[in-house]
Amino acid sequence: MTGQAKLIGIARKAKSRAPMETLEKVACSTALGVDGDYRGKLRKRQVTILSNEDWQTACAVIDRADLPWTTRRANLLVSGIPLPRDIGAKISIGSVVFEITGETDPCRRMEDAAKGLEEALRPDWRGGVTCRVIKDGTIQCGDAVQITSMAD
Repeated sequence: MTGQAKLIGIARKAKSRAPMETLEKVACSTALGVDGDYRGKLRKRQVTILSNEDWQTACAVIDRADLPWTTRRANLLVSGIPLPRDIGAKISIGSVVFEITGETDPCRRMEDAAKGLEEALRPDWRGGVTCRVIKDGTIQCGDAVQITSMAD
C-alpha cells in the first residue's frame, strides 16, 4: 500500500452547520487547524480525517453509494491507508503532521443526512479521527499520506 496512500479531498466550514466548502489546497497550522475552518481553535478537534474506504463501507451498509463524502462533514479525505485507531498516533499529509486526539463520533446530523448513516459510521472508528496539527504547512489533493508513528 505504500506509495498509494493520498489525500483525495479537503473541506472546511465557516461556522457550525454551515455548508461544506471543498478546496484543492489549504494551509494548516497549530494555531488554526485547517485555515478558515471554525473548529481550528478547538485543540482536541482541530481537524477531522476520514478514510475513503471507511466512508464507502458505511455508505454500502445503508445502500447509499450516491452520498458525497462531505456529508460526513470531515475536513480531510484520505485513500489507500487505514487510519490508526490510537490516540497519539501521527499522520503526515504532505509536509503537515497531525496527531490523533480521538474518534470522530457520529452524531444525529448523520442520521438527518441519511437514514441509518449514524449507526453505519459507529463500528471500528468508521466515522474518522479527530486530530490536532503538530507541524504547520500547506496540503493539497494528491499529497502522500503516511502513518509516521503509532501512539507512544
